[in-house]
Amino acid sequence: MTLSSSPLNIKNCLATASGFSLVKQIIQDKEAELTQKFDPQQSVEPLLIEKSAFIDDVLIHCWEHFLQDQSQHLCLIATGGYGRNELFPHSDIDILILLNDDNIDDFQHNLSSFSNCLWDIGLNPGQSVRTISECLQQAAEDQTIMTNLLELRLITGNPSLFAALNTQFNQKEIWSSKQFFAAKMQEQQRRYTKYHDTAYNLEPNIKEGPGGLRDLQNISWVIKHHFKSPTLTELIKHELLSESEYDELIAARNILWRIRFALHSLTHRHEDRLLFTHQRDLAQQFDFFDKNNDPDVEQFMQHYFKTVMQLERMNEMLLQLFNEHFFDLSPVKQLSPANAHFVSINQYIEVKEPDTFEKNPHTLLEIFLLLQQNSSLIGIRASTIRLIRENLHLIDDAFRHNSQANKLFLDIFKAPQGLTHQLRQMNRYGVLAAYLPCFANIVARMQYDLFHIYTVDAHTLFVLRNLRRLSLKKHRDELPFCNTIFLRILKPEILYLAALFHDIAKGLGGDHSALGEDIARDFCIQHKLSNHDTNLIAWIVRNHLLMSMTAQRKDINDPTVIHKFALQVGSIEYLNHLYLFTVADIRGTNPSLWNSWKDSLLLELYTHTHSALHRGLQNPIARSKRLYENKQEAKYELIGLGISEATISKTWRQISDDYFLRYSADEIAWHTIAIAATPKSELPLVLLRPQTQRGSVEIFVYTKNENNIFSLSANTLDQLGLTILDARIITFAVTETEQYVLNSFQVLEKSGEAINDLSKEIDICTTLRNNLLQLNVKKQINIRRESRQAKHFPITSKVFFHKDPLSRYTIIELITTDQPGLLASIGQLFNDLEIQLHDAKITTIGSRVEDMFYVSDMQLRPITDEKTLQKIKSEILMTLQTE
Repeated sequence: MTLSSSPLNIKNCLATASGFSLVKQIIQDKEAELTQKFDPQQSVEPLLIEKSAFIDDVLIHCWEHFLQDQSQHLCLIATGGYGRNELFPHSDIDILILLNDDNIDDFQHNLSSFSNCLWDIGLNPGQSVRTISECLQQAAEDQTIMTNLLELRLITGNPSLFAALNTQFNQKEIWSSKQFFAAKMQEQQRRYTKYHDTAYNLEPNIKEGPGGLRDLQNISWVIKHHFKSPTLTELIKHELLSESEYDELIAARNILWRIRFALHSLTHRHEDRLLFTHQRDLAQQFDFFDKNNDPDVEQFMQHYFKTVMQLERMNEMLLQLFNEHFFDLSPVKQLSPANAHFVSINQYIEVKEPDTFEKNPHTLLEIFLLLQQNSSLIGIRASTIRLIRENLHLIDDAFRHNSQANKLFLDIFKAPQGLTHQLRQMNRYGVLAAYLPCFANIVARMQYDLFHIYTVDAHTLFVLRNLRRLSLKKHRDELPFCNTIFLRILKPEILYLAALFHDIAKGLGGDHSALGEDIARDFCIQHKLSNHDTNLIAWIVRNHLLMSMTAQRKDINDPTVIHKFALQVGSIEYLNHLYLFTVADIRGTNPSLWNSWKDSLLLELYTHTHSALHRGLQNPIARSKRLYENKQEAKYELIGLGISEATISKTWRQISDDYFLRYSADEIAWHTIAIAATPKSELPLVLLRPQTQRGSVEIFVYTKNENNIFSLSANTLDQLGLTILDARIITFAVTETEQYVLNSFQVLEKSGEAINDLSKEIDICTTLRNNLLQLNVKKQINIRRESRQAKHFPITSKVFFHKDPLSRYTIIELITTDQPGLLASIGQLFNDLEIQLHDAKITTIGSRVEDMFYVSDMQLRPITDEKTLQKIKSEILMTLQTE
């Protein structure tokens, strides 16, 4: 039943025994009515005003019902968004109850009843109760309360009391304009820092993130405080904005308003985060549809990101203009060295003449180079930012092929400092996309792969920033080895340009690495880079994923793998560049993806490959030599620890050569001591070694072979909330009927951190040993949870088969969505299909699994029969569907 929301009906409802529930129903009916009226293509401002007026009506009748004759002695005042008449479907209802100084106790009971009523009818108010003097005192102490007092609107009550508050508030300069402006700027910077100084997170906060609605409110608060004006039209009046810029600002605001209204309606709560869960539904609401290689959700999010980029730019320009007009009275100074086109005012660069860019278009690039060269400069004057935007059309095809402009662009990349900051400004002001039209394609483009958390342009600039940090002594403590390698790079700009182009072809369809290589090569040729530099930049762009994939998906202890990778790289120079780029790229994808495990894998691959290249590709290390070296090094270490040669020989007697090739000497020594000290009657042996050389924790299992040992182990570790990074499985026969396994698992906490809790280490070993003894894992709640993103954007499961170069195994590649119990299920399936598992390379990037399993049949032969392979593939896919 729908109840009328007329004032009379609300009043009548409050007078009944079930009044609160009836009023609550009226409110819910009104919400449904407003949601029904919502049109994503139309302004929501009338709906926000209608909602505010409706809530006014509800509050007035509740106020009069509980305060009765006292209702006109106090004030009920709307604050915040409610005070601005900007109530979204689930906005906070912020109110101030204003008291006379001498009547606080008189109304306490009735006010308490009023407050309880608001909660009972579902309004969840944000409420404060103060006198005038308390308002003024607390405003003086806290700029957030000062800000609230700028947006008061009388709902009902004593108008004289409300007028007295406004009069005293306006007469007393509680905060000077300069103080208030500085406080709001500091507040904004703290907010930006919370969101990593970027608006381009893939699950952005539409209100609080950089470029969000809070930026617009910040402008409004500064203007209201200074001009004592309730509207933003003062921006035009005081020539802070032109009429067209004002229209642009309001249009951007209206887009965010519509999205926020839709988001609240969709989630039925006060939700300001554009989570993956909601993005596709919103895309369809706003009439975005899949076309070619452009999914609907990516179009919608690109629309959103371009809007917040616009608001972020307007926010920066307006606040800086405000500062320049009213607070900054610094004299004009010449740059040092002097420049014909620019001057400095209070450490901000400004054009000498309004037509500077028109007369000298190349200065649209020169200004950023000057900012790099003059460390005393901290930014661009707002009036000049406006001129840059107005003159972007000058960056046309002729400009892009102009030799002076080309040299300036390259000089920006060659400058010893300021590259990251200036490229971010060039992107924000549209210069980068104007100069490189291919870059315009990736501006605000999201990467819907669940492990990139930034848009493509933001990720690109983070990779550049990371490369710069690797070069700087002050950041050496982060990655000292990378800093050492960077010192060997003769031309850092090669790395920076490769970073600029590595994802430039995202969204174009096809292999973005191959397409990006062509774009990068064309750029280098046009900008007259040498053949050597051109080939190196193009090669990095084409192969920027090679090192990461090799380290994480192949056995880098295998000399054959190292030799093949070294052949692909070709030289130590190329290796140095690719290694540094790979580190910067992973760290710029998602901060949570980088950990000590990936660091150690890449370092190990670099070290092995460097040795191979130094030795010469015509002299690859033989497996027999590697086997001999590992055994001798491990034996030397064991003898040094007091283990006799007889014990070593006895322990190693039945273990296959494969084991000595796949483990380091340090690992072999550790395993040997444990095996030699453990009678077979005490198996299974489960040991844990914290913080290995790879930064992970190694869990070692030695026991009699049972076909489901791997599955049991994986299931146990998964239920304990651990992430398995690598699994090595060695099976060896003691007699014809008796086999043993040496399994090791490299694990981390789910968070990506190493396990540093002794009690947890003991629990892991105890639980795993008990489960292996019982050959069973008790069913319990798995503390690993499928990620929220993965639930809504699953990855299509795929299975591929690859040949082992040495024809020892069949390699099964599995790509799927991460889920609890995945490895255990695959292990059990292999057991059911009588497949022998020898090695597993586990790669989980965000919610995407890319695992490699090295298998054979039970006679230790590669599986080559096509029918058998197809059966394995269908069984794996069927298993994944039933999980």
